[in-house]
Amino acid sequence: MTESKQHRNSEFSSQPPSTQPQQALPGANTVYDTSPSPTEVMKHKLTSPNGKSKEPPEFRRVNSDLEGGNVMPRSYSKKLGRLSKLSSIFSTNSLTPSTPRKGSDATLVGDDSGEQDKYTSFKGNQTRRRLSLKSGIPSVPVLSVLQSARQPSVITKHLEDLQIRQKFLLKLSKALLSFGAPSHRISSQLAAATEILGAEAEFVHLPNIIIASMKSSPNSPSARTYFVRATGAVALTSLHQVHIIYRDVLHDKIGAEEGTQALRKLLREHPIYPLYFRCILAFFGASTICATSFGGSFLDIWISGFCACVLQYLGLNAAHKSAMYANVYEISVSIIVAFVARALSNIPGNWFCYSAISSAGVVLILPGFTILVSALELMSKNLFCGSVRIVYAVIYTLFLGFGLTIGSDFYLVVDRRARKAYYANSTPTNLTYTHGRFVMANGSIPFIPIQGVLGQANALNYEQQHLVKGCFRDPSWQWFRQPFPWWTLLLLVPLYSTLSSLGNLQRLRSVQLPVMVLFSCCSYAANKGASVVLPGRTDIVSAVGAFVIGLLGNLYSRVIGGTAFTSMVTGVLYLVPSGIAQGGGVTQTYRSSADQYSSGFSLALRMISVASGVTIGLFVSQLLVYLFGTRKNAAHFAF
Repeated sequence: MTESKQHRNSEFSSQPPSTQPQQALPGANTVYDTSPSPTEVMKHKLTSPNGKSKEPPEFRRVNSDLEGGNVMPRSYSKKLGRLSKLSSIFSTNSLTPSTPRKGSDATLVGDDSGEQDKYTSFKGNQTRRRLSLKSGIPSVPVLSVLQSARQPSVITKHLEDLQIRQKFLLKLSKALLSFGAPSHRISSQLAAATEILGAEAEFVHLPNIIIASMKSSPNSPSARTYFVRATGAVALTSLHQVHIIYRDVLHDKIGAEEGTQALRKLLREHPIYPLYFRCILAFFGASTICATSFGGSFLDIWISGFCACVLQYLGLNAAHKSAMYANVYEISVSIIVAFVARALSNIPGNWFCYSAISSAGVVLILPGFTILVSALELMSKNLFCGSVRIVYAVIYTLFLGFGLTIGSDFYLVVDRRARKAYYANSTPTNLTYTHGRFVMANGSIPFIPIQGVLGQANALNYEQQHLVKGCFRDPSWQWFRQPFPWWTLLLLVPLYSTLSSLGNLQRLRSVQLPVMVLFSCCSYAANKGASVVLPGRTDIVSAVGAFVIGLLGNLYSRVIGGTAFTSMVTGVLYLVPSGIAQGGGVTQTYRSSADQYSSGFSLALRMISVASGVTIGLFVSQLLVYLFGTRKNAAHFAF
């Protein structure tokens, strides 16, 4: 059973007959044959002595070498038909049948055991492949039924040069950096694209830069290094289009050249909204967040919206044109907002609230998204990028608090009456500690002596008893000087979610916009409910809200096929100002330089606490959604 004839290659004009004996594995039901593979057979033009074309011996008379049979059994007809169809596929891809491409789910046909052939040895120009002793049919790998039904992991239709595929990867890297893709997912995105396209490239991701090393050919010992550098904010519509192009190329729906042209066109396009419309969005967005998160009244929301509008204009126009002003943009804006808020709050009658106006006015430049991304990178074991970003965010927050302090103090220096009123209203309520032994003076009432430390506190005045999120609200005031009632959240939360999505460059007429708003409202509802049950625990409360939106976003991506990241951005960004507001807002009362420093640092700590909770919630939700079922061939595009 383990012998076969040695003159099977005599019909090939390009190769001499093989005289090497076949080697059988001990205890196995297979032997190794050194005859050419079906791919090599299809490459040769076989002719008979009379000039007529002949079929390859492996396909014409498969059973001729076994027991002298000259007729093909019917049981092999289906297998041979399958082999004849697959031979063209493998010859087109320049892949030998016994060497399935790395990363493909290839199985073997013709072996009784049905196991995968994961090894191939080469001797000269001939390939050793497995043959079944019973059938004699070469073992040719085919794509798994489950894999082909899901999505291909090998490019078979749009075969292009190596340089074209590498150019697509470089353009994809720039697009991901320019449109604010999640940085902890960029490396996995590029690695998955490189593996499926076979581009012979490696990538290293640093903050705002990607280093790519690419070979000109698979056997080339040298490689070229490319530096892709780009900075940009989140652009939801463009990011969704990038993900669609990326998915179409990897699923072999379009070629790499067509994908490169689409990405180049996308990078050259201007923002979908003009400058004035984005300033209007910032105005209404800051007004809404002032009412929902920072306890602002009907009068406060217009001032905070005006401050945010000025902030947006300076950021998109002045800071974009002048590199010198861009370095001090955040500090200058925070100084202006704090100065205006302090001036209005000192108008006699307490018509405006300093905390609500200043917090909502600078909410657009809070580094909440940066701290969230850094926490996600640290959770993903990307220590370099995560540590760099989180240190930058903490220092940035200290600068922001420093600017708010300068703006407030600058007005207090100008207006002495306001300074006296400020220190009069900020009466310290800290405990006064006394150590000793305490007994009753007259001794007439039985009293057990107390020995130790006693704390004595000053009684709260009328204004301190009626503080609502840092703002004094007299119950006798009119409705426009009171905070908004709870039922207005049913309108304000969807409104802010819509404005935030449009501010992040999401098209108004799109299917994704209602999905973003719905997910954001569900996340806010869970966050609000958890804050009632667990007051003061901003990390756990943020984790609950992040878990809800992560669950919805990943289910939306897996079941419906949408983009998880773009559908979750609005809700995740809503969690950051909500968590900061629960911890006391952006600005706090201070009485000395030490209090100013601790106030700014406590803001950074609160933001880190909120980002940590959001990170845990997002990862747990992703684990639950992708714990069961088939894995994704392409990288996961979500938080």
